[in-house]
Amino acid sequence: MFDANLIHEHQYLTVGEGEAARAIAYIARSQSGQTTGPTLVWLSGYRSDMSGSKAIELDKFAAENGFACLRLDYSGHGASGGKFEDGTISRWLEEVLAVILHTSPERILLVGSSMGGWIALRLAQELAKRQDGPRLEGMVLIAPAPDFTSDLIEPNLTKKEKASLAERGYFEERSAYSPEPNIYTRALIEDGRDNSVLRGIVETGCPVHILQGMKDPDVPYQHAMRLVEHLPADDVVLTFVRDGDHRLSRPQDIERMLAAVKGLIR
Repeated sequence: MFDANLIHEHQYLTVGEGEAARAIAYIARSQSGQTTGPTLVWLSGYRSDMSGSKAIELDKFAAENGFACLRLDYSGHGASGGKFEDGTISRWLEEVLAVILHTSPERILLVGSSMGGWIALRLAQELAKRQDGPRLEGMVLIAPAPDFTSDLIEPNLTKKEKASLAERGYFEERSAYSPEPNIYTRALIEDGRDNSVLRGIVETGCPVHILQGMKDPDVPYQHAMRLVEHLPADDVVLTFVRDGDHRLSRPQDIERMLAAVKGLIR
């Protein structure tokens, strides 16, 4: 089986200063041959990393077609340093922006899964403010979870979870994807409100293709429909996968992701 990690080793970039400094791991695949196109940038979901199946398949697609590809692990994830419990949307966004500016692609196409979709939308907003960043040419958002802390977590908190947040600063929740529980901190939830994108119009300035499973137990498909309403200025395609779950990692789901990427590159 193709293993992109064996071809390109991890590199590290220190983001932040003093006690906030953390080593962010990334893998940058260079463009090859005469291929022209944007650098494909993978943005993982909450508690996921760049060694997941969708990230690997995106890198494999880049290698086979000569495209540049950039993957990274947020702090507290995968091969990166830092504590997971210190993570917030602002912190992880800072790391993504730092790695992108450090590697200096001229054009990028973002592929964001779950929370990575939220970070992709925020990244578009931050890049629009800058003169030194790459041109954003498209987004593929897989089961995007913008504002999940305020819209999907907070409204469903139990009394026990609210008490844990107040007393301990976090609460734990059983994960369907890992033996370790999910940890949601008060800092993550409060910072999430500051990074909300579903309170007004989001102008990405690029075409967007959203892939959403209709049997997603974590992000309801209605959430994707709501996101479309906040993207009125963009060329948006929303594809529902009737039997799709949250991960959308089956072979047929991977094919849909890569087809969406190909469509935006064209």
